[in-house]
Amino acid sequence: MQLDDIDRRILRELQQDGRMQNIELARRVGLSPSPCLRRVKLLEDAGVISRYVAVVDQAKVGLQLSMFARVSLTAQDAETIDQFIAAMKRLPEVVECYIMLGESDALLRVVVSDLADYRRFQAANLTRKNGIQTVKTDVPSETIKQTFALPL
Repeated sequence: MQLDDIDRRILRELQQDGRMQNIELARRVGLSPSPCLRRVKLLEDAGVISRYVAVVDQAKVGLQLSMFARVSLTAQDAETIDQFIAAMKRLPEVVECYIMLGESDALLRVVVSDLADYRRFQAANLTRKNGIQTVKTDVPSETIKQTFALPL
């Protein structure tokens, strides 16, 4: 799908507030409500808008820590990688997982309540049974920027 300037304006607005009423969205992007709604539907049907979610403040629900785990796998074969991917998809604490090129094989962002919770999580899940050889964990001291909006 080829995006034009209006599509990009729609996406920028919805990234800021996915619950915005169509009338307000149309006003902000300079369209009447019917064409605006049609464009949003086209963006959804094309998969440009894949879903709508609520962004939850992790600290306010008792999840104080985000830990970044750099993972090296036991092997580089497809079976090991597939085993690892399947295991990470099952773990709700893993909120982001990337297969990497470079020094580590994967990078995880793990959300937990405290350091003891992370230690339990790591001991139970970041193990050879899930295709993992080593884990090096980085602890951020401060979050400077966190956004879910793409630069459109």
